[in-house]
Amino acid sequence: MKKLRKLLKEDGPLVIPGIYDAIGAKIAEKIGFEAMFQTGYGTSATLFGMPDYGFIGATETVDNARRICRAVTVPVIVDSDTGYGNALSVWKLVKELESAGASGIFLEDQRWPKRCGHMQGKEVISQEEYTEKLSAAVDARENKDFIIVARTDARASHGLEDAIERSKQNKKTGADAVFVEAPQSFEEMKKIGNEIKAPLVANMIEGGATPLNSAEKIHKIGFKIILYPLSVLYANTFATMNILNELKNSGNTKKYKQKLVNFDQFNDIVELPKFKKMEKKYRFSKRE
Repeated sequence: MKKLRKLLKEDGPLVIPGIYDAIGAKIAEKIGFEAMFQTGYGTSATLFGMPDYGFIGATETVDNARRICRAVTVPVIVDSDTGYGNALSVWKLVKELESAGASGIFLEDQRWPKRCGHMQGKEVISQEEYTEKLSAAVDARENKDFIIVARTDARASHGLEDAIERSKQNKKTGADAVFVEAPQSFEEMKKIGNEIKAPLVANMIEGGATPLNSAEKIHKIGFKIILYPLSVLYANTFATMNILNELKNSGNTKKYKQKLVNFDQFNDIVELPKFKKMEKKYRFSKRE
């Protein structure tokens, strides 16, 4: 497994998909992605059928991370929201996520209850309070390859200049990468890339506040991690709505047969052949 820190140092953009369950993680690894992101938005939606509006906590985040990390061999970065409390809560969360197998976290500066970074009505805590949380995260990690991404949502409430200054301070505090959430234009992204000397995150959400651009174009203006956190969730939702509408209206799914994986293909994704081989190995066949 390539260490996440090594991936950050390699040339070119690091394109990372968002996933929210073990099967999605296995598919992303099978496709060839070198790292993935456990999305809080997707975790809230798939565990509870509820929006990214402060409904999940540390327990759901860590439990989901444990399942996902066990399913794959590539680095998993976990959306840790605000850390679910104060600096001590963040310290404990980092310990638990590292133990669960995570390779890094995103930690944001929103005021709780937080909401998706591309929604309206966000508020942020003071930079001093966030620095306490970020410092606790840096101190808590035991593996030097565990990556901490400092996210600020200050663009929406305090303006771009404040968000940039917060990000510079976060780099000084010890963040391995910084993330200004929801810039409003490509020109704003250029300004972020020009003024912040650190590995940067671009968040590409279909229908979100930041315009979509190619990974190559974004990388050229200074961004390293190109994150697509909700593409899998939205695609799966689209497919689910279509197949269920067809089943409801026609009583069968023949129309979509060519757009589905078949029984054997799915069993291959979940590694059934490996477990059948294990079953054969451990079977006591010489019963007398």
